[in-house]
Amino acid sequence: MKPPPLFVQGPSLNLRLLLYVAGSLALLIFGQHPVLTTARSVLAVTLYPLQQLVSMPSKTLDTLKETFVSYRTMARENERLREEDTLLKARLLKLDALEQETLRLRALIDSSVKLGEQYLIAELLHVRVSPHEQVIVVNRGSRYGVYPGQAVINAKGVAGQVLRVTPFTADVVLITDSSHAIPVQVNRSGVRTIAQGTGRAGWLALPYLEPNADVKPGDLLITSGIGGVFPEGYPVATVADASSTDAPPGRLVAIPVAELDQTREFLIVWSQSEPAASAQLPSAPQNMTGTAPPHETR
Repeated sequence: MKPPPLFVQGPSLNLRLLLYVAGSLALLIFGQHPVLTTARSVLAVTLYPLQQLVSMPSKTLDTLKETFVSYRTMARENERLREEDTLLKARLLKLDALEQETLRLRALIDSSVKLGEQYLIAELLHVRVSPHEQVIVVNRGSRYGVYPGQAVINAKGVAGQVLRVTPFTADVVLITDSSHAIPVQVNRSGVRTIAQGTGRAGWLALPYLEPNADVKPGDLLITSGIGGVFPEGYPVATVADASSTDAPPGRLVAIPVAELDQTREFLIVWSQSEPAASAQLPSAPQNMTGTAPPHETR
């Protein structure tokens, strides 16, 4: 008995070629026949879910890539618009002060009253608030030209003053700190005085006002520019009603407009004309105001 052949032989190559040619001609001739058209439609409907399943990983990957790229683009655009909005709001803060100066027809308007200060955006890193110290830390330091004594504002008004600097961060003492004082001016009447921190969040004291001073509850206090540390015309606080139950007893007080407990972005201000990186380092004022004693600033 012969063993089975190692390779099974089928039809010859010529026969196969003839069959393939005949099949192709048949498809060309009868390809538009209604029966074949129906069969193709049924086959396409049957295989459609399988086609979608096979293509799903590729489509999902493309969708995830597009979503990630769109998110990063939107995040960068949002950050840019937020910084631009903060700068524009800070520059608009002075419009009311300039309007009041025009109404009072001041004879001398010097170069200190203008919208030309330079700004450096700084973000809040952390807060150090205690009964003895109200200090925040921001992410800009001496390598950016920041120096002790510099004014710090936000989109609402004056926030504080640079206390200490490191190459990458700066400690900012808030205007409500008990060791801080700032020369201010009543925007309505022009009366000048000093706003003193109380050590309590949300309150400033006005201990140097004379009893007959033209100051009313609701008056806006702005920086007077005396001492050259705080540029003139920035909102500081609003005079509070003396009968308020929340006010410290026995003193005329004001409420800061800067909303210090709600801000994450700040502006460090240069009032000099030179760029921030080349600003000179002044000596740190002893009482953090850069002014003479209170009786000499009135």
